[in-house]
Amino acid sequence: MKIKAVIWQEDDVWCASVPALPGCHTWAENREQLTEMLQDAIQGWLEVASEREVLEPEKQLVEISV
Repeated sequence: MKIKAVIWQEDDVWCASVPALPGCHTWAENREQLTEMLQDAIQGWLEVASEREVLEPEKQLVEISV
């Protein structure tokens, strides 16, 4: 699976965000560490999402009774 990440540097900190995964962000002191942290952040996000069934859009529907 390919997931795009936005990577930037602020002062001495490397930052990353994954637009397709809301709330999936991380940072590190160098680019090599950032790559590892980003892989962990994505894996963690996907694990939590699958536990909560976020990845199945048909189960996100809210039923409204009238």
